[in-house]
Amino acid sequence: MKMRKVVSAMLVAAMATGMVAGCGSSSDSKSDKKDAKGKVYYLNFKPEQDEQWQDLAKEYTKETGVDVTVLTAASGEYEKTLKSEMAKSNAPTLFQVNGPVGLASWKDYCYDLKDSDVAKQLTSDDFALMDGDKMSGIAYVVESYGIIYNKELLKKAGIPVVVLTQDYEDGISIIYDDYHAGKMMGEYIGKKGHQKVGYIGVYETDKAVGTERRNGVLDGLKEYGITPVTGKSDYSFLGGQTVARELLEKEPDLDAIICATDRLAFGAYKILHEHKKEIPQEVSVAAFGGYDESALLTPELTTLKFDSYGMGYLGAETILKMIAGELVSKKQIVGYEFIEGGSVR
Repeated sequence: MKMRKVVSAMLVAAMATGMVAGCGSSSDSKSDKKDAKGKVYYLNFKPEQDEQWQDLAKEYTKETGVDVTVLTAASGEYEKTLKSEMAKSNAPTLFQVNGPVGLASWKDYCYDLKDSDVAKQLTSDDFALMDGDKMSGIAYVVESYGIIYNKELLKKAGIPVVVLTQDYEDGISIIYDDYHAGKMMGEYIGKKGHQKVGYIGVYETDKAVGTERRNGVLDGLKEYGITPVTGKSDYSFLGGQTVARELLEKEPDLDAIICATDRLAFGAYKILHEHKKEIPQEVSVAAFGGYDESALLTPELTTLKFDSYGMGYLGAETILKMIAGELVSKKQIVGYEFIEGGSVR
């Protein structure tokens, strides 16, 4: 397949720039449109936004004379459609990727945008999708999930609130002991004599796993003089594959990989098998979570299992005590269990 350079995940920014150029001068004329060069082919990810993209494409063509084609992939079929369209001679010039994980498959097709007008308008580096020093994409939409609440209103209403898994300074929380769990795992890998260690973590937006657990692992390894190569991912199987591949590129002779979750370890297993590296003879793998599925891996995954049932039970019990007017601890910590599978030598 012939290599093509395209712009990833930034249609809004690209069109906005063109429209500003087209509207910012009274010299716009039919001759300007006649001289317009190039065309735009955008592969849209969201079917529910197709009508708006089609309208925007018409407006852009009307103002600039540049033809714009918008093709919308069927729900759940974007990656499949993108692969098919990229194989054609008239491939998309604009497409979307799912953050750093999605970029791994398409980074070789992306222009470096760091010197573009759009990049200069960024107010935060958080919206730039980087591949080393190369700005491969710019986010035009960020989707996140969470609970929005007003602490003052909750206090006034007297509603009992218990936050699970994350430390809540202004109220009651029940947390896993992520730091000490991480430290235990780091020390365990160090005691086993490993030296070239990789760590697949998650983003710091999850303070418990992204920061506390990671810091514990790093401190545990540090006691044995080990400074690991590290990478960050979301919580997906695909994310584990992407970062495991990156770690092996940085350090081909890794002898152990610690993963922030079991699911990331599933991805690491797959990549190690692809590289024909035997677990644990050549590379040990350890993780956190203790999922039931982890016992199905060959070899069985060595992991730390957190007591999720115990956390839920304790949360409900704490809420009932608060409703009854009983005193409860501001912070309660749920323990973990070490499961020694066969994935660490």
